[in-house]
Amino acid sequence: MQQLTILYRERCPYCAAFRRGLSELVKENPAYLAVPLTWIEETERPDLADPLDYWYVPTVFAGQKKLFEASPADTYPTLKEACRAALEAAMRA
Repeated sequence: MQQLTILYRERCPYCAAFRRGLSELVKENPAYLAVPLTWIEETERPDLADPLDYWYVPTVFAGQKKLFEASPADTYPTLKEACRAALEAAMRA
C-alpha cells in the first residue's frame, strides 16, 4: 500500500469538498482507512509544498507521481471520484 500526500489550504472550498468526499468514501468502504495519508497545508509548510509540481489544491501525490490536481471547474462529484481513484491506486500499489 502506498502513502498519499495531499496538498490543501485550510479555507479552500475545493479542499473542504475533497475532505467531505473522503469522509463519505470511508463510510462506504472502511478499508480506505488503511491508506496512509499525509496532509500538507501549503501555506504552513512551503518547505514541503514548493518543491512539488502543482498549481491548484487539493492535489494528491503518491511519491512524486501526481494522481490528481483540482481545477476551478471541479464539482463535488469530480472531487469525490478523484479521491476514490487516488485511494484505490494507493491500495493497489
